[in-house]
Amino acid sequence: MSLLAPRSQLLNDLNAEGYRRSVTEGVERVAARLAGTRRPFTGATPDQLAPQIDAVDLERPLHDSAAALDELETLYLRDAVYFHHPRYLAHLNCPVVIPAVLGEAVLSAVNSSLDTWDQSAGGTLIERRLIDWTAGRIGLGPGADGVFTSGGTQSNLQALLLAREEAKAHPSALRVFASEVSHFSVKKSAKLLGLEPEAVVSIPCDRDKRMQTVALARELDRCVAEGLVPMAVVATAGTTDFGSIDPLPEIGELCARHGAWMHVDAAYGCGLLASPTRRHLIDGIERADSVTVDYHKSFFQPVSSSAVLVRDAATLRHATYYADYLNPRRTVEERIPNQVDKSLQTTRRFDALKLWMTLRVMGADGIGQLFDEVCELAAEAWTLMASDPRYDVVVQPTLSTLVFRYIPGSVADPARIDRANLYARKALFASGEAIVAGTTVGGRHYLKFTLLNPETTVADVAAVLDLVAGHAEQYLGDSLVHAS
Repeated sequence: MSLLAPRSQLLNDLNAEGYRRSVTEGVERVAARLAGTRRPFTGATPDQLAPQIDAVDLERPLHDSAAALDELETLYLRDAVYFHHPRYLAHLNCPVVIPAVLGEAVLSAVNSSLDTWDQSAGGTLIERRLIDWTAGRIGLGPGADGVFTSGGTQSNLQALLLAREEAKAHPSALRVFASEVSHFSVKKSAKLLGLEPEAVVSIPCDRDKRMQTVALARELDRCVAEGLVPMAVVATAGTTDFGSIDPLPEIGELCARHGAWMHVDAAYGCGLLASPTRRHLIDGIERADSVTVDYHKSFFQPVSSSAVLVRDAATLRHATYYADYLNPRRTVEERIPNQVDKSLQTTRRFDALKLWMTLRVMGADGIGQLFDEVCELAAEAWTLMASDPRYDVVVQPTLSTLVFRYIPGSVADPARIDRANLYARKALFASGEAIVAGTTVGGRHYLKFTLLNPETTVADVAAVLDLVAGHAEQYLGDSLVHAS
């Protein structure tokens, strides 16, 4: 191979036309796939796909982007799970808006790294402006700050790191309080931060899956009585399974009374910050010391797009380290804005550009309207399901999530009903006609709709419910035959 061949693939002033041609080919392939997708998944299995990918000889390049795209059709695009399809109803994955995808194309090509000013310049200022905008929407006050992160897990980790440092106590004495349906990253973060295995205290929820503040008050009092330190309370604004929102004003009062750091995990519910009609559902979030937001959940952004916000910018110092080659201390005196001073990451993508482009094209109201639409869809779907004797729905939705269970009229054994629901979910996935998620409630298997696509209709929901019932009934009929 000649020395010039690899250089022909470098993105620079000499190869601008090759870049335009290659990216256009890729965009056309994806556009054709989106236009032709008739179901969210093909039903392909690992056993079917793995041999095809394993057979690719990575030591023998194709030397042609069109040929590589042809290969990618078979290895990825054909069998990808498409979140834009109206019958993808499973996890917290949203269809994405075009201005954000445009931003993704720009940021990938320019490839700024948002750790220091001398690697990003305007990108640094755009990210900072978006942090200020988000903090303003939350109501954190003029001293607020924050930084973009890779996702809610990292945001929660950083928030609890700051809480640990602000607590100024030995890790063995620290306790974190979170509801029984809070995100698993709370416990993971506690472990990474060197806290005791029993450091995370689980607080029971009410029938709407909201943290019981009476129980929280009791546990906080017990913590202090035992000579322990209430490091933080994690309130959730949009739980992963139920979309429930903890009583933020009451939790804020309890945190103030006990000197505990209040963190609000609004990874899911942050879409309410842009909602023209539902912002009141997260009243009290302005009392938080830190907040997690995932724009890639309810702002219709591509992964990754997340941030952690803090009320007091000074607390971000607990994540600050200086390196002579990167951000020497003198840059602080010179007022050079280095975002690495606030972040757990060093090299970091300019993910903020996607949100910037979205706001500049659509505006906050446009995003909020889309989120309102999926919340309204969930309310309509709940009405439909609540009147359907085949289904038991756990709670009326606050956001856009519905947890439910198929209940056959002729079967009383909970274990058999568990197996029928599990089978129905797997069979539906294998068919590729729709995708739903699953979880457990009270030790029993339930199914879950996470409605984040404004193009999904109540008719889509009804059709998927019929598919679930059909698969469950097939399982119960087959198992009855085998049992006899």
